[in-house]
Amino acid sequence: MSNNIGSPSEITVGVVANPASGRDIRRLVAGASVFDNAEKGNMVYRLMAGLGSLGVGKILMMPAASGLYDSLEKNIRTHGKGRILPDLELIGMTVYHNASDTVHAVGEMMEHGISAIAVLGGDGTSRLVARHCGDVPMIPLSTGTNNAFPEMREATVAGLALGLLVTGKLSPEDVVKRRKVLRVSVNGEPGRDLALVDVAVSGERFIGARALWKSGSVSEMFVTSAAPDAVGMSSVAGMLDPVSRDDEHGLYMRLCPPEKAKWTIHAPLAPGLIVPVGVEEMRRIKPGEETKIAPGFGSVALDGEREIERNESDTVAVKLDPKGPNVLDVSGAMRVAAREGLLSQRVANSE
Repeated sequence: MSNNIGSPSEITVGVVANPASGRDIRRLVAGASVFDNAEKGNMVYRLMAGLGSLGVGKILMMPAASGLYDSLEKNIRTHGKGRILPDLELIGMTVYHNASDTVHAVGEMMEHGISAIAVLGGDGTSRLVARHCGDVPMIPLSTGTNNAFPEMREATVAGLALGLLVTGKLSPEDVVKRRKVLRVSVNGEPGRDLALVDVAVSGERFIGARALWKSGSVSEMFVTSAAPDAVGMSSVAGMLDPVSRDDEHGLYMRLCPPEKAKWTIHAPLAPGLIVPVGVEEMRRIKPGEETKIAPGFGSVALDGEREIERNESDTVAVKLDPKGPNVLDVSGAMRVAAREGLLSQRVANSE
């Protein structure tokens, strides 16, 4: 990964803030909270404050609707007086309020030569950015419903960590980590799509509301990582065999009704929703290992959202790939900064 850094004022960081994250059907059926767009705008401002304190010159941002930009602009106008903030530029594009907006925005950012991308959204938004950002480091900040990949983190600190990276004060080799992904192929078409955390095979044939919140229809599941304190389908695997993001392997599981199961897991599939999930088989999968899913009608969910419809004649395979997106380790970055005194200065006349 290159670390050729020019003047901080010439550095541009991309920002993708999804106004639709945190508003899927799970807030209606499971008691999940709504992450409003005013707070997302506040987060972008706080991210800018962290970046600006380290001299980053410009933010290139996907256009935001539904009050997100209004909140950001108000913060800049009222709290930004006298403070050093990056210049804010919105990408000139038509907004269709769907996934194509993120794809288009990331493409524009890549052409602009950005140094990194900050992503405010859920697992789905992070997945779209990861598919299209190449080797450019990303920093995923949680503003969604079920977030196994983005972190719930104070945006000010995230801005500091990202600023230290893009200005060259921190080496990417020390604080940027390559994350595993699950690559999905359909009928021999490689790289049809990917998942950052989990792939779930569902008997529900139509995509519909996309969000996956019922376990009864899921027959097979793959995970790159699984934490027992996560929320979502990956928590099922996390209860049996926790896998960290730094582990080389992933997991494959075959699910069944609880009364026929080898294990029954009481899993939090969504905020406020805990259900028994039956597991018939579980095994570890290695990097590069490809597994074909059982044929049948239904859909394939990626990171909790049904994305691929299939029928009995379709051949769908899932492969664990260790060469996923480059992700900034915020905690690790701040530890290095503290150890090397990058954000501190000893007063000359102090004892």
